[in-house]
Amino acid sequence: MTRGAIKTGRMKTLILSPHDPDFVQNPYAAYARARADEDGPVLYWEDYGMLAAFDAATVQALLRDRRLGREIPADQRQPVPPHMTDFYAVEAQSMLELEPPAHTRLRGLVLRAFTSRRIAGLAPEIEAIAADLLDGLPDGPVDLIPTYCTQIPVRIIARLLGVPEDMWPDLLRWSNAMVAVYQAGRTVAVEKAANAAAAEFSAFLRGYVDQRRSDPRDDLITQLIAAEQDGEKLSTDALIGTCILLLNAGHEATVHALGNGVACLLRHETSPDALEAPRIAATVEEILRYDPPLHVFERFAYEDIDLGNGVLRKGDKIALILGAAGRDPALYDDPDRFDPDRSGKPHAAFGGGLHFCVGAPLARLEMQIALRALFAHAPDLRLAETPRYADSYHFHKLERLMVCS
Repeated sequence: MTRGAIKTGRMKTLILSPHDPDFVQNPYAAYARARADEDGPVLYWEDYGMLAAFDAATVQALLRDRRLGREIPADQRQPVPPHMTDFYAVEAQSMLELEPPAHTRLRGLVLRAFTSRRIAGLAPEIEAIAADLLDGLPDGPVDLIPTYCTQIPVRIIARLLGVPEDMWPDLLRWSNAMVAVYQAGRTVAVEKAANAAAAEFSAFLRGYVDQRRSDPRDDLITQLIAAEQDGEKLSTDALIGTCILLLNAGHEATVHALGNGVACLLRHETSPDALEAPRIAATVEEILRYDPPLHVFERFAYEDIDLGNGVLRKGDKIALILGAAGRDPALYDDPDRFDPDRSGKPHAAFGGGLHFCVGAPLARLEMQIALRALFAHAPDLRLAETPRYADSYHFHKLERLMVCS
């Protein structure tokens, strides 16, 4: 594919297919070129049809700028295609796609149930699931993505929500089909599969929520039903949308953060000491900076915004390249070097501002426990083949992770 940048109008245009094989395997080289461009670090990415910010300063600033948001401006809303009605019915209730005051109310209710104490209390369960999975790994080469990295977060979110844990294959199938919509170059077939998954997932949760209203338990669904703010409770539709968001966002990101993390640790022959307390927390943060699973977060401008090298017009969309922000030399010395002892400057892997990932504490806990358990179980773990990334931008994830010991 053609790659490069050309000057058109008020801002230079970047021509770079997200399906380009070189980009898929190493997007960071392209990010560095975009940051270093004399007209950068904000360019018009033609393949996406929007502006894109590649530097940490702009990304961090715009994540927190209240003049931008996720909610589509009213004058840009299009009729929902008939084959996507169930999918967008869920999206309409997702706090990820809302702005204040609706977002504030919904997030507040969620945080009343999704407490730090409850998340910390999951540590023994994460450890038990990890131990069970590790005991069941075969002796020969094994793909850690489906056998380990996938199962920990999806089984934990099932326990957290309170749905039957043996349903995790269904939860995984629904989640994978729905998040595929956010990948570059989606097709009608992908959209129809996502819509079917949304319909099935919503129908299951609607029945399950009805059960929990009459038979409350110690789970997140029951707590969300009970949560109130200013006398208001979540509607059933909002509760379903929230549960689906927690599963989809939590599962997809953590699975591939774990996969990327294991590959990173093995490629760099990281010392086992980096996985022991208290260093494990810093090691996880460095993995998230160095090779995060989510590379793009899109926002709309609600008014004109001066970006220095151009203007983001009201109604325009901008892609904040989270993966590029983590490799910005203006913020990190020698950013292409993996260093578990790097000083703790903030990264953008979990977003920022009003939409900072509500599941970030759980993701961090799962990564710390899962990585420590894996390398304690298999201290001689090594790569059985060179890992390759999937053509799934703006997710940055491995096709598979074959290891042996």
